[in-house]
Order: sequence, then C-alpha cells, then structure tokens
Amino acid sequence: MNYKNITLEGKDGVARLTINRLPLNILNIETMQEMISALKAVGKDESVNAIVITGAGDRAFSAGADIKDHMPDKVEVFIRTFNELFYLLMSLEKTTIAQVNGYALGGGCELAIACDIIIASEKAQIGVPEITVGVFPPVAAAVLPKLVGRPKALELILTGDMLDAKTAEYVGLVNKAVPSDRLEATVDELLKKLKEKSPVVLKLAKKAVYSGLELDFRKGLESITDIYLGSLMRTEDAVEGLQAFLEKRKPKYKGK
Repeated sequence: MNYKNITLEGKDGVARLTINRLPLNILNIETMQEMISALKAVGKDESVNAIVITGAGDRAFSAGADIKDHMPDKVEVFIRTFNELFYLLMSLEKTTIAQVNGYALGGGCELAIACDIIIASEKAQIGVPEITVGVFPPVAAAVLPKLVGRPKALELILTGDMLDAKTAEYVGLVNKAVPSDRLEATVDELLKKLKEKSPVVLKLAKKAVYSGLELDFRKGLESITDIYLGSLMRTEDAVEGLQAFLEKRKPKYKGK
C-alpha cells in the first residue's frame, strides 16, 4: 500500500515502519490510522518475525501528538485511536523494536514504550511533557509505573522533564543507549540474535509476558481514558493549556 505519513519496508523477515512527517514526525489521527493499517497487514504476514519502528531523519523518533487533534472536538477520536494502536502492538505475534533516533516525547515516548524493546541513540531525549500544556499522558500513566516504578513515573508525568538516553537506560525506560552512529547496527545485532531463535517460541514467550500484564492494563487504561475524556478535557485549564501552545503564549490557568 501507499501511505502518506509512513513508509513500510520488508526484508529478511523484518518489517521497518518509519514515521515520515519531517521534521519532528508528529503523530496525528491520520498517521496513527496508517500505522494501525500497516501493523495489521504485517501481523498477518508469516514471513515477518520482527518489526522495527523509527522516525524519519535524525531529529525525532516522534516529538509527540498533534495538539490540534487534542482539542475537545477531536480528542476522543485521537485517544481511542492511540489506545487501539497500543493494544495492537501488545497483541502482535512479532517482536517489536523501537529505534529511537532523536526526540521521543509525549505520544512519541508512549509509542516507544508500547514496543517490546527500545534501543535509543545517546542523543535522544525522552519524556512526557504533556503537563506543560495542561493535560497528562494516558498511556504513560498506565505503563510508566510498571517500567520505572511509581516515584519516578510520577516525577516524569508531573514535571514533564525529559531524560537523556543514558539516564533513561539507567532507570529502565529504555533497554540500551548507544552512540548515534551505532544505533542502526545495534538494532541489526539484536535482530540477528532474534533470528537465531525459534519464531514460534518467541511468539509464545511474548504472549506469556503480555498475558500477565494485560489483565490489569486494559482495565487500567480504560479507567485512565475515562478520567482524561470525562474529567480532564472538560476543564477550562486543559483547553487553555492546549490553546496557549497553539498560539505560542504562556497559559493562564484558573484552577478549574
């Protein structure tokens, strides 16, 4: 298929999905729908054993969500589409690898942690800065406590601070941080290791891990989504924060 916002290539049992919205590979509804379509197609391809997700260029894996799609008239479609993408990545019977080549912020960070393994360039900056525009990251709220522990997860979500790749590796947010000129080679080395393993056993091992996680995750994310759509997006401050970002000004919060 021909896609507008992504590219999909396959070779030697590996599918490479690249978000192609330079310069920062921002995620909008259309891009996520294309990703869902591509991943469903790859999921049915028995010749593919692993999927690498990355961003075009060297500035960003993805610098996050399109704020325009986060406004009240589109936010429910956006959040539901993002949740669908996340559930799909968890359920795929292929190993998924995030090749993080730059900024992985907000939805970009959440997309990375939706993958099974994350390999990041040492130049990468990773975080969930949604709080700075008056909202919070739903998927990160469900996943980060399991990855980095409750205190660190709350620190990242409540401050919006970014981590450099080495710190992200130290706290367990990414698997490995490597020099930028070694990023692709490191991913290829990982793929080579996976290729030596039984495809059916890899599939069942992933299924076993996620079967335990998924029991609480789906209920948790749905509860978080209800808070996001039913409470957060009905506040004046959330709309003000998003609008201020679009208008390139400092938000004026009222606490309601």
